[in-house]
Amino acid sequence: MERFKITRIFADEHGESHFMDMQVRLENNGEIGYLSTLQDAIGIVFRKVKPDYDYDFHTAPNRQYIILQDGAIEIETSLGQKRSFGAGDVLLMEDTFGKGHRTRNLNHAVRSSIFVLLK
Repeated sequence: MERFKITRIFADEHGESHFMDMQVRLENNGEIGYLSTLQDAIGIVFRKVKPDYDYDFHTAPNRQYIILQDGAIEIETSLGQKRSFGAGDVLLMEDTFGKGHRTRNLNHAVRSSIFVLLK
């Protein structure tokens, strides 16, 4: 059985944001590879940010996946925990309320990502 790694960022009942490592189960589908179950989405957004991107504490506007295409970021939770993420990493943003998280570019370069908005 194969798995796909995702990092979830969510708010607890007190509004504090946290990281949680998740594994999505993938099933063998023969020649086409390993697939997860279908997930409902309501839209997709393509984004580029400036090299000096440093966005202070904010909540996610929607429950969404963020797929990092290039560059590197650091995310800080409201409790001061920090993690770095790079090209190919997938984040599940679920801190739509509370104190939020901070995001900043680690490389001084334009960075691209894809947002998949979930129901």
